[in-house]
Amino acid sequence: MRARIYRPKTASAKPGVLVFFHGGGFVCGSIDSHEEAVKVLAHESGVVVCSVDYRLGPEHMFPAAVEDAVTAYAWMREHAGEHGADPARVGVGGDSAGGNLSAVACHLCKQRGLPQPAHQLLIYPAIDWSRSCESHKTFAKGFFLEDQRTHWFEDRYLNRVEERDDPRASPMKFSDFSSLAPATIVTAGFDILRDEGAKYAAMLERAGNQVDFCVETSLIHGFFNMGGVVALARSANARIAARLHRALVG
Repeated sequence: MRARIYRPKTASAKPGVLVFFHGGGFVCGSIDSHEEAVKVLAHESGVVVCSVDYRLGPEHMFPAAVEDAVTAYAWMREHAGEHGADPARVGVGGDSAGGNLSAVACHLCKQRGLPQPAHQLLIYPAIDWSRSCESHKTFAKGFFLEDQRTHWFEDRYLNRVEERDDPRASPMKFSDFSSLAPATIVTAGFDILRDEGAKYAAMLERAGNQVDFCVETSLIHGFFNMGGVVALARSANARIAARLHRALVG
């Protein structure tokens, strides 16, 4: 598994680390597709970012990406010091599919007796394959990520339709939400995934977890990668970086 580590010049003597999982529907994307956005996130947050090239479908179907996410987090816990970072402040995060993997990693760490991440940063996360939230109907077509595309991703990630209900695929299906990492959840106002992100934030909060939830009301899915050309996306990414700084630097 390849990873690319960014240590910003703005980092303190021993900053926290974010293990980052890129979006792309578990099928597309890479550490290259997200390089510019991740560079900006590292620089503006002052946090070391480890961007992970986890396995993708259809060559590597579910749950390959999930296992890679947990493995990458555990590896960084052991090696953070070698990169000038604080092993006690290792978080997980990502956009879309990467938000899914980050959320699932927190649950699996708890189940497997691994230390809970210091933080989870979920940027318009894909949380529930059932597509039951209202935003899936409202924004099914014409807002960048369309319903038809989500089915295309599903066919290349899940082995069979029954896996939609596996909590490792749809973390909303986990039965126990207690004692999970503090969360920053950011959704987009015109996004098919908007409502499931909000619902997941509420589930975490009801279970007693610390949650910082925000809706970037004017933006669409994928804005994290649009900062170079869309001023509103650039501003939203700056706010995400500020939140990450508070979470992993203080």
